[in-house]
Amino acid sequence: MILLDLPYYLNYGLLTLGVLLALYAYKRWWQRKVLRAAQPDPELRALVFDRLAPERSKVRPVLKFILLFLSIGLLFVALANPKIGTQLGTVKREGVDIVFAIDVSKSMLAEDIAPNRIEKAKRIVSETLNQLTGDRIGMITYAATAFPQLPITTDYGAAKMFLRGVNTDMMSSQGTAINEAVKLASTFYDPQGVTSKVLVLLSDGEDHSEAGIEAAGSIAQESGIYIVSIALGTPEGAPIPEKTNGKGQSFKKDADGNVVISKRNDTYLMMLSEQTSGTFIESSDTAEAIEDLKSFLDRLDKTAFETQTYSAYKDQFQWFIGAALLLLFIDAALFERKTKSLISRIRIRRK
Repeated sequence: MILLDLPYYLNYGLLTLGVLLALYAYKRWWQRKVLRAAQPDPELRALVFDRLAPERSKVRPVLKFILLFLSIGLLFVALANPKIGTQLGTVKREGVDIVFAIDVSKSMLAEDIAPNRIEKAKRIVSETLNQLTGDRIGMITYAATAFPQLPITTDYGAAKMFLRGVNTDMMSSQGTAINEAVKLASTFYDPQGVTSKVLVLLSDGEDHSEAGIEAAGSIAQESGIYIVSIALGTPEGAPIPEKTNGKGQSFKKDADGNVVISKRNDTYLMMLSEQTSGTFIESSDTAEAIEDLKSFLDRLDKTAFETQTYSAYKDQFQWFIGAALLLLFIDAALFERKTKSLISRIRIRRK
């Protein structure tokens, strides 16, 4: 399998080669135009050209351009740093199992924290991933129901890819059923494993079922899951933006036509964290929230485990650079004049 570290260099290369080819084609067209203007008769034109430049080859200038064209293309391929996977191996890591559960209900669009609650949640997860090393991670999203996004893995790159796609349009049924998120998260962990299990719940806490919260806490306790609740929003709250027929923006209203104000509810989030020996984190300061989360994770017992096999890739750019330099050397050594004629001229001059 071939991978490219910097694939955008291929785009630059294609653009450069396209411009170079266009300039060369224009040059050839212009030369022919000048010759035709000087001598319309093709037979006389060929005769005049042979007499004026008897030693000049018609093929070699084209060949030199092809060599230059290929060498530039190879240099851009080298800049993209191609890699070929040739080895397989396993990596031993030490850490905990973490599942991030992100609330994607419409209330997460409230802008009482910048830019809004959902984007704040995604930023916290992304920056936390940057600080993790040996931990395994999973990801789910939830509203009225919960949906798995990424099973337990050590592939942080895949986690960030799925994270970018998280938005409030993922769920057709709206609401905030935290118990559904906890129930689904409990299936992510190895029931026979001894690894510490952590569920990071990112939500504004707006759940209208106290019974559901109690059920969620019981499920987490039975599964040995620590719940870290990260509260998003402010106690004062903010209206929930809505698009009007895809154009413009209004705010969600209740049955009486009053604008709904979505307020952060810490009560349920604190209940879950206390019930599962986890911790409650307020998210107004992103850096502080991440530091509190990392501090909690560092206090947990770490377990050594082997990750899935991975492919090790070796850099192959040096071969393309070598080929490009070889073509440039051949291009420099190749004269546009006919070799035989040039040797004859050298002999004549010596005489």
